[in-house]
Amino acid sequence: MIPIYEYAKNKNIAVFDRTDDAFDVSRTVSDIITHVKVDGDNALFHYCEKFDHVKLDTLEVSQAEIDEAFASVDADFIEILKEAAENIRAFHLNQVRTGFEMKKEDGIVLGQRVLPLAKVGVYVPGGTASYPSTVLMNVIPAKLAGVGEIIMVSPPKADGKIKAEILAAAKIAGADRIFKVGGAQAVAALAYGTESIPFVDKIVGPGNAFVAEAKKQVFGRVAIDMIAGPSEILVIADGKSNPVFVAADLLSQAEHDKFASPVLVTDSMALAEAVQKEIEIQLSQLPREEIARISVDTRGCILVSETIEEAVELSNRIAPEHLELCVDNPFEILPLVRAAGSVFLGRYCPEALGDYFAGPNHTLPTSGTARFSSPLSVDDFVVRSAYSYYTPAALGKIGNKVAVFANREGLDAHANSVLVRLKEMEQ
Repeated sequence: MIPIYEYAKNKNIAVFDRTDDAFDVSRTVSDIITHVKVDGDNALFHYCEKFDHVKLDTLEVSQAEIDEAFASVDADFIEILKEAAENIRAFHLNQVRTGFEMKKEDGIVLGQRVLPLAKVGVYVPGGTASYPSTVLMNVIPAKLAGVGEIIMVSPPKADGKIKAEILAAAKIAGADRIFKVGGAQAVAALAYGTESIPFVDKIVGPGNAFVAEAKKQVFGRVAIDMIAGPSEILVIADGKSNPVFVAADLLSQAEHDKFASPVLVTDSMALAEAVQKEIEIQLSQLPREEIARISVDTRGCILVSETIEEAVELSNRIAPEHLELCVDNPFEILPLVRAAGSVFLGRYCPEALGDYFAGPNHTLPTSGTARFSSPLSVDDFVVRSAYSYYTPAALGKIGNKVAVFANREGLDAHANSVLVRLKEMEQ
């Protein structure tokens, strides 16, 4: 049963503490990466047989397979995918930037270009649950950024195919190539390339501990989006909130993973006790009850604060992945929120809207990293490059100042690169 604490008496309680969650997979992942670097496709076929229990003849998903999968998904769900994709596209379109240019006196031109990455790898999980939503959330911003080629990887099922809904989402979102490979070996293939899979500039997308560790180890060879931990939700709810709604929202994240963290902060002990009881009722009805119960019992808690404002202060300290403000005046409370991956306002905006349909990205910072990092966006798929242009007259006016600055740092060659031009201009 989820415990209840009075926050005033438990201000040092550890919430979203991951220190005892980790288990060392670094050596295993390192060995897998080395194997893929050395043996390429042969290593991928080996791990597919070992971990996914299927022997493949080819790694790449053919267009015929994609079309067959798309046709096999019921028409109603295809329409839902398309509508969700349009919502995601419309939201992320506002993030597209084109750079700028400044023109100053003496013909000086300064500017910044925003350039799309050439190749991006998108990892889509396929283990205890599969996520067509992940396809949409990762591929669509990359497409809007203008990425040259989007390479998607996802582990196959026992029949040697990727789940039809994932392929349907990939077709709608616009992935360019898709490969049947998962785990650390997929990350290694995207980072270093194999005979079939091209190496990319950046790898995005969530995964298990092995995928997360592989992303850590290949960082520097390629860029990565983030190291995402287990899912988190913090609900701030006042005494008027419906305990059925609040319990359902907490369980929506608890069912993800046994290490997921569902937390309620409320100014009402009556609501806290009602939610505690309702969670037990709803848990017994969940197909993923075993996973959700471990999450609730070991990573969940209810904190009773003095005020809603105190609840927000606690939330800012925790910096949750998902934050719900189940209060009468969410837009008045929102300015107080300083650290949260994504915020859901009001009593009729459950976090699940953000997972699938609303439009904002669901790839979010976890484990307190929302204090300094941001959700996946179009910006993740571009690089910014500055440029400068100086005329002889412009350099002549400030060249000596640059030389003085360089000499002050002890970099005489820097200074000389300016002075030789000034000397030539004097002749």
